[in-house]
Amino acid sequence: MAPPIKRDQSNGYEAIASEFMTRREQSGIGVATVLAWARSLKPGASILDLGCGHGVPISAALMADGFFVHGIDSSPSLTAAFRSRFPRAPVACEAVEDSRFFGRGFDAVIAVGLMFLLSADIQGRLIRRVARTLNTGGRFLFSAPAEACTWKDALTGEQSVSLGAAAYKDHLSNAGLALVDVYLDEGDNHYYDCRIGG
Repeated sequence: MAPPIKRDQSNGYEAIASEFMTRREQSGIGVATVLAWARSLKPGASILDLGCGHGVPISAALMADGFFVHGIDSSPSLTAAFRSRFPRAPVACEAVEDSRFFGRGFDAVIAVGLMFLLSADIQGRLIRRVARTLNTGGRFLFSAPAEACTWKDALTGEQSVSLGAAAYKDHLSNAGLALVDVYLDEGDNHYYDCRIGG
């Protein structure tokens, strides 16, 4: 009997890691939005970056602002590049849906450009898992389109899925997360800013 086909946990990003790094190094889209959000956290707060890639530009900007960042990404090439660039920042090469999140709590969690790469059921489970890893008063920031839609990822050709604002609000509420605000960055990317316990 043939062994089961193993799913690409990087959602196609391992195969195009080099191209992704080149493109992301040339774009600061989202940095100002993430930093404005992060500056509402306490100085030196611990932040878990889900789908951190090679750490540029989001993790790099947060570290430069004095935050203590841990990264998780499922692409071996992107994780290796993160580790090489930021040797003092903990990083794990694993799928977010399987990760133990370093076995600790965090003051904040971010997931920029990640959520919609996951299937609808995994997105819901991930929101609940993030809620459990947040410290008291912790914040969660993630990006996803406000409308419910599917599309092909421009780099990988893999299907992306946005559950839409109403469904995300339901998932957040069911996980004990309150929606604090929504933002648009300079690329018209939509962000949900949430807090554990209201």
